[in-house]
Amino acid sequence: MFIVIGIMFGGIVVGYLLRNVKLLQEIGKPISYTIILLLFLLGWSVGGNREIMNNLPALGGQAFLIAFAGTLGSALAAWVVYHYFFKDKRH
Repeated sequence: MFIVIGIMFGGIVVGYLLRNVKLLQEIGKPISYTIILLLFLLGWSVGGNREIMNNLPALGGQAFLIAFAGTLGSALAAWVVYHYFFKDKRH
């Protein structure tokens, strides 16, 4: 996992250093299509895995709870930051 995160941060650094290269500014659409293709292939792989498909109800419930808790926590944290740092202090 740390390798994947390290590669991602390496890509961020390289992207930042090469942000003024014209070719890299025009590569957004092909990257989006590549990501869509990768997501499709991931779905295909998951759909073909019997063990995942058999456990999907349990996995789906857990995934929903994790996503809901993460969204709720993010919204709460955003409200706290807004309330204490950005809200107009006029009475």
